[in-house]
Amino acid sequence: MTCAIIDDEPLAAELLASYAHKTTFLELVGTYNSAIEAMKVIRTNPVDLLFLDIQMPELSGLEFATILSPKTMIVFTTAFDRYAVESYKVNAVDYLLKPISYEAFLHSANKALQLSETQNTLSDKREADRFFYVKSEYRLVRVMLDDIIYIEGLKDYVKIRLASSQKSVSCLMNMKTLEDYLPQPEFMRVHRSYIVNMKKVEAIDRLRLVFGDMFIPVSDSYKDAVMQYFARHTLG
Repeated sequence: MTCAIIDDEPLAAELLASYAHKTTFLELVGTYNSAIEAMKVIRTNPVDLLFLDIQMPELSGLEFATILSPKTMIVFTTAFDRYAVESYKVNAVDYLLKPISYEAFLHSANKALQLSETQNTLSDKREADRFFYVKSEYRLVRVMLDDIIYIEGLKDYVKIRLASSQKSVSCLMNMKTLEDYLPQPEFMRVHRSYIVNMKKVEAIDRLRLVFGDMFIPVSDSYKDAVMQYFARHTLG
């Protein structure tokens, strides 16, 4: 698993880095002394696991966690136990109190590894199935992944726009549930209100994704990830 460390105490960051280096299943790709310093790199190139200090100037670890990819697992590191409840509100894998021993570090890393393996197994199964069911108007409706054009979030429900019928399936669900379920980067969150099947995109025009006569806006929060996707698939 790739991992990174963010801690405004250089000695604490160095200690965690030494732990990561001797943990065979971890690949340390970055050590940062502030969330601001790490933001540009980690938001556009997410890591599997992040060891994240909570109390930092300018942007706290708890604040930074809310803008990370939902697939990035987080282990919070802090000298204060009063943040434990808040850390689990952002689905942290674990919470380590300083000073951190290698035994405690390894326990958290192993916990993240097991979670990652479970998620990968589920992801492989979803990829093999290529469909899911949703409750819509008192029925269970099958939605084929390859039939989805985009998904639009509307308060307490979502609309799944389908290519085959040129209609939408509406269901009570939140966007994060779908974002976590759908395979990435085939499906990308491009806006607070939109998840898009990137295979259906015909063009990008001034930060708008084009699907025939339909346009989906790309918001600033997701612009870098979307443009990187197009860069990887552009010739010349």
